[in-house]
Amino acid sequence: MDRLVCGDVGFGKTEVALRAAFKAIQDGYQAAVLVPTTLLASQHAQTFAERYARSRQGRTAQPFLTNAQARAVLAGLADGSVDLVVGTHRLLGRDVSFKKLGLLVVDEEQRFGVSHKESIKAMADGVDVLTLTASPIPGPWRWPSPHP
Repeated sequence: MDRLVCGDVGFGKTEVALRAAFKAIQDGYQAAVLVPTTLLASQHAQTFAERYARSRQGRTAQPFLTNAQARAVLAGLADGSVDLVVGTHRLLGRDVSFKKLGLLVVDEEQRFGVSHKESIKAMADGVDVLTLTASPIPGPWRWPSPHP
């Protein structure tokens, strides 16, 4: 599955990502949320933590963690003990491996560079991808207007 959710701020894109990640985790897979900035990673991590407080909770891999905490998260991704990770381009590093990645959520894809997008493609091989964006879709790609 490769899906794009496009909508303005407050449209509910994060809610769609929350529910998709929850479903992937319920099915025994891991979910990764890739965002372009540490601030957005922190916001998403807080939102996911609040929503998943009563269930198995993932950890965040972002620059706000100590080196020891980041190593523990990376080890948890590799052995499957971490179900959900929210992070920046750090998740695209060569030392990051997942035991059973089932869903990759890419927020604000247009803010990643070409090399990052190539890494995302390699990471997403055989994985469901949900891309979230608030950027408008160019005119020729939109559905035809019902009004002439």
